Amino acid sequence: MRETSLYEPVKAFLEGLGFAAKGEIGGCDIVAVNGDDPPILVICELKLRFNLELVLQGVERAAACDEVWLAAKLSAGRKGRESDTRFRALCRRLGFGMLGVADSGEVSVIVSPVSPFPRNNRKKRSQLFQEYTRRRGDTARGGSTRQPIMTAYRQEAIACANAMLDGPLRPRDLKPLSARAQNILRHNFYGWFERVDRGLYALTPVGREAISNFQEPADAA
Repeated sequence: MRETSLYEPVKAFLEGLGFAAKGEIGGCDIVAVNGDDPPILVICELKLRFNLELVLQGVERAAACDEVWLAAKLSAGRKGRESDTRFRALCRRLGFGMLGVADSGEVSVIVSPVSPFPRNNRKKRSQLFQEYTRRRGDTARGGSTRQPIMTAYRQEAIACANAMLDGPLRPRDLKPLSARAQNILRHNFYGWFERVDRGLYALTPVGREAISNFQEPADAA
């Protein structure tokens, strides 16, 4: 069993609470946002079992969100850390929620999250929220490791490249597709673009070949 097996049940649980959730945002297994104004931003980290490493991940994420949830598979016979009163007390002290995932996929709340003190790092929170809102669809299962992540930046670069299949374009022509079009073309991180005239960019053979392997996410929004 992998951590990704916990993703769908936990995502469904968060959606049941009124959140929209996506996997692998800014290195976080799950980021969820609700429709409030301002929105509540939740980070959930996944592990196959409750342990200190999971708590440390929560500590690392806490400054970038409003709530932290730690989710893990329930141990057979409830003999894991989820039954340890000291472990639950530690999560309560930190203000972290605990979610237990049964073999059936049922998710139960072991500890509810309560923020004991202001801890927001506005810059980190803003970066995470921007990546969440810019990313189209839910393109990665939370808990994935050693796999390339389809970031919002990469999605926008692909959109720009697709628009240039029929010929060179200027950054302003691509603005409806990406507000960062000018930076994407200028920095050319993937080597997909080349400047053919002042303010005019074309797709390179490398770029043309690369984007032929990409497809739009099924639930792009």
